[in-house]
Amino acid sequence: MGSFISNYIVIVALSGVLSALLALFAYFKETDFAGVKAFIVSTCASAIYTFGFALELSSHSLAEINLWLKIEYLGMPFIAPASLIMVIHFLGMERLITRARLIVLGFIPCLTTVMVWTNDYHQLFYRSMYLRPLSPAPLVDFVMGPGYIVHGSFTFGCLLAAACLMLAQWNKMKRVYRRQFLTILLGLTLPTIGSFMYLIGKTPYGMDPVPVIMSLTSALYIWAILSRSMLTAAPIARSNLFESMRDGVLVMDLSDRLVDFNRAAAGMIQGLDAASIGHQLARIFLPGGKDAIAYAMEADPLVQEERELQWENGDSIYYYEIRSSLVRKRGGQVAGRMIVLIDVTERTLLQDRLRQLATMDSLTGICNRTYFMERSSELLERCLKEGGRLSIALFDVDHFKSINDRYGHGCGDSALRHIADICRGHLREGDVFGRYGGEEFVLCLPNTSLDEAARLADCIRRAIEAASLESPNGRINVTVSFGVTEAVPGSTLEALLTEADHALYASKRGGRNAVHLSAGSEMVRFQADPAACIGASADG
Repeated sequence: MGSFISNYIVIVALSGVLSALLALFAYFKETDFAGVKAFIVSTCASAIYTFGFALELSSHSLAEINLWLKIEYLGMPFIAPASLIMVIHFLGMERLITRARLIVLGFIPCLTTVMVWTNDYHQLFYRSMYLRPLSPAPLVDFVMGPGYIVHGSFTFGCLLAAACLMLAQWNKMKRVYRRQFLTILLGLTLPTIGSFMYLIGKTPYGMDPVPVIMSLTSALYIWAILSRSMLTAAPIARSNLFESMRDGVLVMDLSDRLVDFNRAAAGMIQGLDAASIGHQLARIFLPGGKDAIAYAMEADPLVQEERELQWENGDSIYYYEIRSSLVRKRGGQVAGRMIVLIDVTERTLLQDRLRQLATMDSLTGICNRTYFMERSSELLERCLKEGGRLSIALFDVDHFKSINDRYGHGCGDSALRHIADICRGHLREGDVFGRYGGEEFVLCLPNTSLDEAARLADCIRRAIEAASLESPNGRINVTVSFGVTEAVPGSTLEALLTEADHALYASKRGGRNAVHLSAGSEMVRFQADPAACIGASADG
């Protein structure tokens, strides 16, 4: 028995050393794990408990044993609640930690310590203590008081709650984190089982096995810290964060094969599921359309980049901002890359809408005056620089006020949309069509001579005249008058618009529903063969 006690003391002392080393290591280690403080408290408390127990076993009298028991209770009551707090942080459930709960978790251990140190006055923790009879070494037995029952129940409750929380997260956890999970779970359950066996009298020589078990759990913690980066961060918390991110995340290896992805990515990429693990990026991006395939084929796994893609998902079109960044190992070696997909569909559609409002006329859907002037100025400058030809055609609706007065402004708006639709059908790629103001419209026709512009204007005029507008009050016959001019070296857009306006008024004075040309200082009425419009319209 004496030899057994000696060996037991050595193992318990070793457990205390390991716990103290764990506390020091955790204290000085740089980490973003929020539960590291609780881990330090737990390991410090374990060190105090095990060293006190080793000294208790080496005692020779009941008084000495009583003293070291009090020392043990400076640490032992705090191990279980500190472990529970650490587990809560490990699982990313910080919302469970409130000020009130922390007070409760700290109050009962403090009360236990006070009760043990003052037990001689009230016997609420130990009813009585006595040396075990016929024992070759001084061992103490005791009769439990209500304080001991409260302390034991609280300790078992904390450890059981921690274990249940961990087991509830098992299916949500990535496989790579399960070794850390099992290490912590063993660190909770093995001492609990040992303590239970001690209380029911099923341990060798009736001795407390928990300090010896702690040497094993401390060794497990050291292994997990050194080989599995247990204190680097809370893996389960990271996993929960990874899964709860609104942005899609894909983790690729150096060969651009999928290693991992989160729930948001699965919702963004059609067909992305567990079976996609190990597939090439190009295959994963295949359902996204041409832009996505191009990105996948051009992407360099070692290059960090950012771009925006148009993505097809079924019948819907989405826009994703894609950011690619390198993933490195601890030594700095590149292990792959992480691709983040940020859904910017709403932002892109809003930008398109704002761009449309800034450039388009809301009634007719053609260019507004500001955008027309901007685009036409650029085209005029390019044509003059390259020696090309450019014409301007200005036209308005004949007797538009009478349409509004007779049929109402709603019919007037319909007439403007009707005219814009007909005109669009005759325009070529590169022509700029805008609403100049009120019932006035304007065309900028690059690479077009004065005669070609006049023929196009006359075709549009004839098409509008031939297509009457249906209204609740009957058919409305609409006609328009044109003024056309061509740029010459040194022309400005403002000057061309003024010349076209003069030609337009010549059409008005000449009876309307006509096309006049501004040829130098003369205004000439254009006469064309109506059959020519068939070919012109087909070309348009």
